[in-house]
Amino acid sequence: MARPLRIQYPDAFYHVTCRGNERQNIFRDDEDRSRFIQQLNQSVKIYAVKLHSYVLMINHFHLLVETPLANLSEFMRHLNIAYIGYFNRRHNRAGHLYQGRFKAIIVDKDTYLSVLSRYIHLNPIRIKALEKAEPKEKYRRLVRNPWSSLAGYLSKRKRQRFVEYKLVLAEYGGDTDKARKSYRKALIEEMAQGKDIHKQVIAQTVLGGEEFIGWLKEKFLGEQKDREAPAHRAIRRHRSHEEIVDVVVRNTGKTLEEIKKEKGPVRQILMDLLHRQGGMTNPEIGRLFSVDYSSVSQERKRLWQRAEKDRKLSSLQRDIQNEMSRINSLLKKSVSA
Repeated sequence: MARPLRIQYPDAFYHVTCRGNERQNIFRDDEDRSRFIQQLNQSVKIYAVKLHSYVLMINHFHLLVETPLANLSEFMRHLNIAYIGYFNRRHNRAGHLYQGRFKAIIVDKDTYLSVLSRYIHLNPIRIKALEKAEPKEKYRRLVRNPWSSLAGYLSKRKRQRFVEYKLVLAEYGGDTDKARKSYRKALIEEMAQGKDIHKQVIAQTVLGGEEFIGWLKEKFLGEQKDREAPAHRAIRRHRSHEEIVDVVVRNTGKTLEEIKKEKGPVRQILMDLLHRQGGMTNPEIGRLFSVDYSSVSQERKRLWQRAEKDRKLSSLQRDIQNEMSRINSLLKKSVSA
């Protein structure tokens, strides 16, 4: 059976799942779960992905993500490789952890964003052990589960910084106590109904209304059905190196030659952007900066380690990422027109 086409474009929304190989556990204890959350937090920052909801189960996880930079595959590759490396080292094992590549369903946010968020949060009580449990017991188990984003939707005090809550809550009236109560009410109602949203998924790939599906068919799933169809290729293309350099120069006030000569965070930011958004390999970046390719990898790693502690550097990264995101959004509009 052919693999579903991976559709990527700026500002797309996805329901992402990864399952353990042969249904084996991918989280053996809370230390594993904590490490995964740490890695998820880092990967979200590195790839400027917006995480709207998540839940960790024993042998799989669910994410509801938005990709302003059309980089779902790169984000998931970074997240999974890092966690698998940790898991194998800690548990003295080798080989595959997940059952094939991750599964991603593209989502029509105007129709299914809130529904999918609730579906993800209800996963911990969709297990055989709780099939006959009373509704109160199910809800108690649900709200006490620490390994999901649900707590932040029900209480502002329990929010996690790397989760975006406002977009989903906007459907309930905004980021208010009243909206959170409405979300809780909808969650309880859906808990009693036990709906399976994935029965509405089209071709293993799309969850959306007729208008949204029609738009996707026109842009990506038309007669050519080619991964390199013109619209698909254009919308997924890497940013040109000139565009990336121009954004960094504007945000730092330094020329390219000055950035090349210095040994500091601005050079590291440019190296990282050229790799993640410009599609350049480490050897290619090394030649541009007259350094060894291994030095490029080390510099990019140091950047993200330093950004965790340096608020000024983290702010500069966000400013540059936001401008790159705006460029991608303009590209999306031009292709859609």
